[in-house]
Amino acid sequence: MTPSGLARARALYEGRDERARELKADGRKVVGYLCYFAPPEIMEAAGLVPYRIRGDVREPVTEADRYVEPYGCPFVRNTFDQAVKGRYDFLDGVVMSHACDSVQRMYGIWTSYRPPAFRHMVNVPHTVTPATERFFRRELELFKERVEAFAGRAIDDAALEETIALYNRVRALVWDLYALRQSDPPLISGTEMLEVLIAGSGIPAAEFETLLTEVKAEVTARAPRSGPRRARLLFYGCINDDVSLVRLVEECAADVVMDDTCIGARGQLGAVTDGDDPFGGFVRYYFTGFQCPRTYRGTGRERFDYLVESARRFRAEGVVLYILSFCDPHKLDLVDVRRRLDDAGLPSLVLEDDYTLANVESMRTRIQAFVEMIG
Repeated sequence: MTPSGLARARALYEGRDERARELKADGRKVVGYLCYFAPPEIMEAAGLVPYRIRGDVREPVTEADRYVEPYGCPFVRNTFDQAVKGRYDFLDGVVMSHACDSVQRMYGIWTSYRPPAFRHMVNVPHTVTPATERFFRRELELFKERVEAFAGRAIDDAALEETIALYNRVRALVWDLYALRQSDPPLISGTEMLEVLIAGSGIPAAEFETLLTEVKAEVTARAPRSGPRRARLLFYGCINDDVSLVRLVEECAADVVMDDTCIGARGQLGAVTDGDDPFGGFVRYYFTGFQCPRTYRGTGRERFDYLVESARRFRAEGVVLYILSFCDPHKLDLVDVRRRLDDAGLPSLVLEDDYTLANVESMRTRIQAFVEMIG
């Protein structure tokens, strides 16, 4: 019997590396990337397979300690630890961007001690002005030139437009699934949604489009869940590339109905509006409009209005703020985020982790208390 869309998503979530190796065995070049500031559309338009690099919260960092200082981002350290242990030996290239100082530092370490055939760093300004938008546009044009040289083929306008259209269709399907979480109870859980997104971050976009179509058909045919009403929460914060924490929240009589993380809504909702200027579209989508705390947008708390609006649209009754140790961008925003949520009457819970989930039971207790407080 053919597995359902959600079952296929779960299998891909658990076997992303194996699928990448299959693609490589079929002659495809697989390029790992850490952040959307290096648009995957550019890589895919050249025939490459963009593969979002993950860590492993269940795998202690051991080998990377010989190369990386212990007080850096635990996620970044973990990804390099995976590389040193051979997990990413199928990657033909590695692309990073100046998302934060830890990633910038990791690029030099990774390419020095585990140099892939292709490597590139996309420089990303920290402020949004007309000058920095021009700078970022030129960075993306240089990235395109490097990708073309590595892939051995030019990216013509038709190929780029076709790939942008494909990615926009993928994002539209993702939004369709997110919209199914507006109902009470939601038709798709936060855990299932994250599994789908992580599964799709390591396969060609056309394959992801097919998967999303299958998942949408399956979920829309579901009957609403019966049972007691559960608290509705929004999940905000750092990189969350494992479903364990969202599953933990949903085990505590709550539904994660919306998120604001880079693998979730932050990097998937909306569209690249290209017209006759695809790089202008990339700048608007991946830089000007990309709500990442590493980009300075002023000191006013109104810069978090989008988060309040998102919580209201999905009828969230509280917000879980997930912060990784040593994540300076998110930690610097934390006080203002909480104050803006307080102003809006939205209670919040801060969960800090070192990318190991070693404190999972203490987090469970705090989540349960938070859910009970919401009532």
